Amino acid sequence: MLNDAIDLTAVRRALVIKLRHHGDVLLTSPVFAVLKNHAPHIETDALVYADTQEMLSLHPAISEIHVIDRSWKKQGILAQLRHEGSLLRSLQARHYDLVIHLTESARGAWLAHRLGARWAVARRYPGKRGRFWRTSFTHLYDIPAKPRHTVDTHLDALRRLGIYPATGERELLLVPGDRAEESVNALLGREGLATRSFVHVHPTSRWMFKCWHPDNFAELINALLDAGERVVITSAPSDQERQYVATILVQLRKSVIDLSGQLSLKQLAALTANARCFVGVDSVPMHIAAAMQTPVVALFGPSGDLEWGPWQVRSRVITSDHTCRPCGMDGCAGSKVSDCLTSIPVERVLRAVQEVRR
Repeated sequence: MLNDAIDLTAVRRALVIKLRHHGDVLLTSPVFAVLKNHAPHIETDALVYADTQEMLSLHPAISEIHVIDRSWKKQGILAQLRHEGSLLRSLQARHYDLVIHLTESARGAWLAHRLGARWAVARRYPGKRGRFWRTSFTHLYDIPAKPRHTVDTHLDALRRLGIYPATGERELLLVPGDRAEESVNALLGREGLATRSFVHVHPTSRWMFKCWHPDNFAELINALLDAGERVVITSAPSDQERQYVATILVQLRKSVIDLSGQLSLKQLAALTANARCFVGVDSVPMHIAAAMQTPVVALFGPSGDLEWGPWQVRSRVITSDHTCRPCGMDGCAGSKVSDCLTSIPVERVLRAVQEVRR
């Protein structure tokens, strides 16, 4: 046992900081649940970017969500300083006893100093963060050299404090909310879709080098349609992703329900919760499907499936045998096209869908 474990009975309020993308933020959800399970009296807040707050809103273990809007920088220095000052005052008013910082952002170290929490924990970043970082936190931790899932590296912050999560309390949690569920149920009713009567395909990622070739997705969907499956296809509203979906749609022999660019992230969660299975790539919708306990088929190329794969859900991860993966590169030689993805045969993905669907 640790000789510097914190006294949870002395913690009234805690702040968890995660200033990254949507999927990264969703993968922090077990941290809040574990902390609440081990110390129900603690009020735990979150600090995230404004556009990612839907990943944590309505989480039953979160008291308040504080946000940083990336657009503040575009409003001029005076407006940005006003926003930053208002945020700092709001955080100081909460009188945190514990700060849990889950990225390498220097803002977290600065806040650990300014908020005056009795305890603060963060990962150690040798060679990247220096003396100010080390003196900002009462507890620092390292992660293994070998790949480990991001959820577990988040939970390492709690382990460093003397809180040991059980396997059964590490699941992702995302709450769609009544409004999202009602709107999606109405949509499914209009389309004549019952619960678990369709396959949800989300073929895109905001980073296109993580995507399979659209011709492959078209072939897969045609095979599913020929086998009698109904298919719902989604994407983000960006022009690039909707064009990718359009390239797929023109190749289909039968109709699918195209909801690309039409759903919020909460609605996407409500939709995928009703699917027989989810098919996609390394993206936030894949993590959302895992959070909703929908069986997942995920294609991985240059990104690491051991760190970012579907978490604690029935799943199949499809990868190639390229010795260079995962490389983390923006496509081979920065070309935006990843051979390790495009070489995955349709038959493997189809077989995986047949194995995991419910």
